[in-house]
Amino acid sequence: MITNFEQLFEALRSKPKKRLVAAWAVDNHTINAASKAISLGIVDATLVGDKDMILAACKEEDINPELFTIVDNNDELSSIAEAIDLINAGEGDILMKGLCSTDKYMRGILNKERGLLPAKAVLSHVSVIQNPNYHKFIIFGDMAVIPAPDLKQKEAIAKYVISTAKAFGIDKPKVAFIAATEQMMPGMQACVDAALLSKMCDRGQIKGCIGDGPLALDVALSSKAAAIKKLDSKVAGDSDCLVFPNIESANVFYKANSQLTKGVQQAAVVAGAKAPCVLSSRADSIEPKLNSIALAAMTAK
Repeated sequence: MITNFEQLFEALRSKPKKRLVAAWAVDNHTINAASKAISLGIVDATLVGDKDMILAACKEEDINPELFTIVDNNDELSSIAEAIDLINAGEGDILMKGLCSTDKYMRGILNKERGLLPAKAVLSHVSVIQNPNYHKFIIFGDMAVIPAPDLKQKEAIAKYVISTAKAFGIDKPKVAFIAATEQMMPGMQACVDAALLSKMCDRGQIKGCIGDGPLALDVALSSKAAAIKKLDSKVAGDSDCLVFPNIESANVFYKANSQLTKGVQQAAVVAGAKAPCVLSSRADSIEPKLNSIALAAMTAK
């Protein structure tokens, strides 16, 4: 079972390399992260964007541009479309966002004629956190794509985080459906949905996992909290995956980890498209971008 990013990098070195295609890859962080992923032996990379800007960034970072296949395109929107075309043509396994804005990147993915969205698919954002205060990866969703997921969308989110956990070698992931309380409160929709999703796991409608909910965040992650509250649960205190009730709670969880805990490492991809799509903030440092490339490589088909 893979429990941290060093183990993930090591596991990827023994697998065939995937081809990363970065859209509007003209910034230092994207190019640096792609370079490090190449040096770790986990991907080959194509950079789509203004060649002069790419070469200038390579010079600033002392990176050999010959590491990459460079596709010269001096227009941001056009470079996103061209990067997606390369994925659709089978010339790439992973899409990555460069300096382009998230809305333009997502519009390219969702484009009905040239995008990466399969028919009837639900896109979701899967995040992975390595926190020094927890004994393994925390895999969760959705902090960036679905604002207020309904029951069907929460089912899709659950399936994506379960699939990610299985890619890490977890045979039967433990999934916590998060609410403000572990008590069954019929007046709270998050509790009702969590209870329904938990029962769907019990009956095999959501396959290959152990699910429980509603669970408050403390009992989902702390066996001590679960014991104090006398909660009998196969998931509490040992969750692999968290399914949050809405985008605000998941987003706050992600950012609270990154801002308040020293030594946290993070990664994130958009799941449900024809290929994993790395979606990091333009302001993210090299490390989360590199970790996200590794996550995408591990989950790419």
